Amino acid sequence: MNTFMHAHFGITDFWTFLVGTIFIVLLPGPNSLYVLSVAAQRGVRAGYRGACGIFLGDLILMVLSAGGVATLLKGSATLFYGVKYIGAAYLSWIGLQLLLNCWRTLRARQPKSTPAPTFAPKPQHSPFGKALVISLLNPKAILFFISFFIQFVDPLFGAPWLAFGLLGLVCEVTSFVYLTAVILIGVRLAESFRRRRRLSAGMSGGVGAVFIGFGAKLATATL
Repeated sequence: MNTFMHAHFGITDFWTFLVGTIFIVLLPGPNSLYVLSVAAQRGVRAGYRGACGIFLGDLILMVLSAGGVATLLKGSATLFYGVKYIGAAYLSWIGLQLLLNCWRTLRARQPKSTPAPTFAPKPQHSPFGKALVISLLNPKAILFFISFFIQFVDPLFGAPWLAFGLLGLVCEVTSFVYLTAVILIGVRLAESFRRRRRLSAGMSGGVGAVFIGFGAKLATATL
């Protein structure tokens, strides 16, 4: 199979790429956490809107990697540090918002019959747009496409776009299956968060802390 893929599509060691992609996608990250939060608050349709933002963001990163941006980032320390610090600041800002939401929820005195706010972003925000930005600034995705993704394309193959396209398709299908499971889990958790204000607030704070952690991880990332 590997020999066939290499000979006809310019992909080297396909099975290693597939297994590595599955494990990397399954690792918790800001993409899946955001989709989970949206699905828990706003349902399946909104969850898939967020997932579509993730898919587009990953596609853009794939195209940039195929176009040589990965090499450009590796060759320009200034550009690389600029990208990663902007991303780290944005992820940390989202985390800070969620922590503030947790604090406000715990301070607010609400009747027991009033549904508690969930830990997801407010409904007026566009799940697609915010998910797209999160995907483009996701440290896991950035390092994956810069350091892992491009290693499995034979640079001597006559049509490298075909190899990149097939590898990208594998990434998107894997991400779709995983995020579908995340959305269904989020919807099942939604009712519990609505009934329990303190649990919802605690979850908001926990997710906020994790996003700040993602920002710190990106700020300290190296190629």
